[in-house]
Amino acid sequence: MKRTHLSAAIAVACYMSMGIAVAQTANDQPQNTQSSTPASQQRVNPSSTSNTTTSNDTRRDVQQMSTVTVQGQSLSLGGGLMSVQTAPKAVSTITREAIEKASPGANFTQMIGSIPGVNAATDDVTGLANGHYSMRGYDSSDIGMTVNGAPITDTGSYSVYATEYGDSENMGDITVLQGIPDIDMPDSGASGGHIGWATIDPPHQGGVDFTQSIGNDDYRRTFVRLNTGDLGPVRSWVSFSNNTADMWRGAGDLRVAKVDGKSVWTIDDNNSISASLQYSRQSNLEYDSLSKAQALQYGYFYNYNTEWIPLNNLKGAALKSAATTDENFYALHTNPYSSYMYSMDGEFKVSDTIHLSVIPYYWWGDGGGGGGGLAQESDSPINKYLYANIDLNGNGSVTNSTKANFSGGTVYSYSSALTYRPGVLAKFNEDFGMDNSLEYGFWYERSRKSQAESYGLVDPETGIPGDVWGNNSLLTYPTGGAVQKFYDEYTTTELKKGFVTDNWTPNDYWTFVGGVSYLYATRTGFSYDYPGSTTQTFANFNNNWHKFLPMAGIKFQLDEHNQFYIGSGKTFRVPSNTAAILDALAGVNNGAPEMSWNTDLGWRYYGDAISASADLYHSNYFNKQEVGYNPVNNAEIYTTIPHMDMQGFNGEISWKFAQNFTVYSSYTYTQAKIRGDLDGGPYDSNNGNGPGIYPTDGKTMPDTPRNIGNLSLSYDNSRYWASLNARATSSLYGDYMNTETVGGFTTFNFSAGYRFDDWSSFLTKPYLKLNVGNLLDHHAFSYVSSAPVLSSSAVGKELNLYNSTAYYGLLQPRSYMLTFGVSFR
Repeated sequence: MKRTHLSAAIAVACYMSMGIAVAQTANDQPQNTQSSTPASQQRVNPSSTSNTTTSNDTRRDVQQMSTVTVQGQSLSLGGGLMSVQTAPKAVSTITREAIEKASPGANFTQMIGSIPGVNAATDDVTGLANGHYSMRGYDSSDIGMTVNGAPITDTGSYSVYATEYGDSENMGDITVLQGIPDIDMPDSGASGGHIGWATIDPPHQGGVDFTQSIGNDDYRRTFVRLNTGDLGPVRSWVSFSNNTADMWRGAGDLRVAKVDGKSVWTIDDNNSISASLQYSRQSNLEYDSLSKAQALQYGYFYNYNTEWIPLNNLKGAALKSAATTDENFYALHTNPYSSYMYSMDGEFKVSDTIHLSVIPYYWWGDGGGGGGGLAQESDSPINKYLYANIDLNGNGSVTNSTKANFSGGTVYSYSSALTYRPGVLAKFNEDFGMDNSLEYGFWYERSRKSQAESYGLVDPETGIPGDVWGNNSLLTYPTGGAVQKFYDEYTTTELKKGFVTDNWTPNDYWTFVGGVSYLYATRTGFSYDYPGSTTQTFANFNNNWHKFLPMAGIKFQLDEHNQFYIGSGKTFRVPSNTAAILDALAGVNNGAPEMSWNTDLGWRYYGDAISASADLYHSNYFNKQEVGYNPVNNAEIYTTIPHMDMQGFNGEISWKFAQNFTVYSSYTYTQAKIRGDLDGGPYDSNNGNGPGIYPTDGKTMPDTPRNIGNLSLSYDNSRYWASLNARATSSLYGDYMNTETVGGFTTFNFSAGYRFDDWSSFLTKPYLKLNVGNLLDHHAFSYVSSAPVLSSSAVGKELNLYNSTAYYGLLQPRSYMLTFGVSFR
């Protein structure tokens, strides 16, 4: 990945900031483009807020809830951790007020940790090591995700890498739909809910915003944002941040640069176009997940090996042993990635009763993850996998490796992916008088994804890869010079979705919502294993899936304070491209899609000092995708958990008990039970090994705490503020058979800040902010990063069943961050 992409991203963002204004207007005078009356405001849209659940509200809905909303804006609402909601299903929104007080580089996974139903953790509080989250027992690959209305979940695996997206200074709000996504969401993998966030709109006044942060582990962060102010009807901002930190355990560092931008062209009170960009380039090393045994043996602060063993003086078994050890050298475990998302949002008034929203987008990403491998030296002209006519151990010669006398060395194993993802979402909102509105539209996307695992050369004296991006210095075959690869795959995914939703409010008390979508998905492509070698295999695939997905909800507005609701919807996840590829290689088609029925029953109360919500939910979850194993041919296979039963309680409350004091609390109770046994793959009875059928019926999903509680006490008098937050998480199972557990833990976080008076007409809004994470310096396993069906700790307990090892992420010890910010006007 070349650094020219960073320059290109800056150029695009500057074009958004400057060029659009020149193209659209010759008027140099600022214009007041804000509407003065509520009646002329546009519908809620992704360009202005992530909480678009009210985009299909009728006119009666708007009037009905105006009192509550206005009143809610004057409430404490948890210091921004809670918001007024009106949808007949579970919804929570984190606002700008809370985001401003969070750690400076925090990504969205860290922001949503207090939301009921969410279990979030991170390897590093700097926000530079992505994040881990689940919701009501669904893991992150089952949850849809959008930024400014455009999808960002990986097209193949549905993963989201949170570090790629946005700086906290640019985040407007973050909305979580814990069970039932909006029917118009551009999701093909949201069987367990949806998360969305929106960037802030550009201000009308020009200037520069600057923040500088420092912290322990040599944390350094610089953020600069240029605001153009009103340039005729267009206003824009473009920002740049540089983020670095040493890893808190092991050797190595984290380095991420980001460029974000946004422009809004207000054509008139009813029509607007916005454009946004999110670009990031990261050159990170990885945190190693640890098993319980590793943490006990090596200590809590162990990561990858920090010392490289030069191999040029070793031979035979000693060389092989040292090379195997050096596969775990920290410099080989990399995470280079570069990506950008460019999207637009056109909001248009077609007629007095019809509003059109159009969101075209384009996502591009290139990068992957590195590790260590082992290759052998050979002067044979035969293209044998992981044999090469190269001096790998640096002893000055190529020695043929044999079973009795190993000769070779460590190579850089690099798993990469290149994705091109264009798409468009379009929807109409049509009003039929005061009591009825109809939303209808479509989503179309056609993405292309290439995946490969190649091998690169490593300096035998230092252990440093020749090229961490895997573009040069590669291990090749002697005949033809092809790059040696474990696999080479290509997938085209085409998604078509149509949807319609009706919202009916016959009076001031009742609201009825019903809708249906139809999703048609196609995955085509091919896969090579060991391409170019004597053992090359090939398979192609062409699969499609399609479903009708209904949704319905009822809300009863008892009075201006109390509302009751029930909602239910069917969700659907297209099988991952890994499942399609494994099926193709196995010569079968087992790709049953994941599917859920999610139902919410809840109550909300918004009062003068106290606001609260409570939600009971139940989910029937079918065909959870898993990867099994065939011991006969040492191949991975696709399998599923046929049925899961998930139910529980989510609640939150905000109490403004004094003028400047607020208490916020949320609680999550989750039961995620597996129904039926899991077929892990064929059992080899002759050799007494292999997965076989696992008795998982009645077991709890791993990485799913039964109880999570959050409590926050905050003070804010507009001059200075302080907040103390506590989070308690109960124990976790590390495997599907529930043979291994890690204990629960409680963390405390503290933050405080001071807002100075303007220093001059030029230097405005100076502030100082302190964030302290894990105040009591607690050590704990914070999440399950890799859950086997049966843990290796169960040897002897489950006779003849194949077992593996559970690995965990670790809670970072106490951390400090100090941030100074100021605006230049």
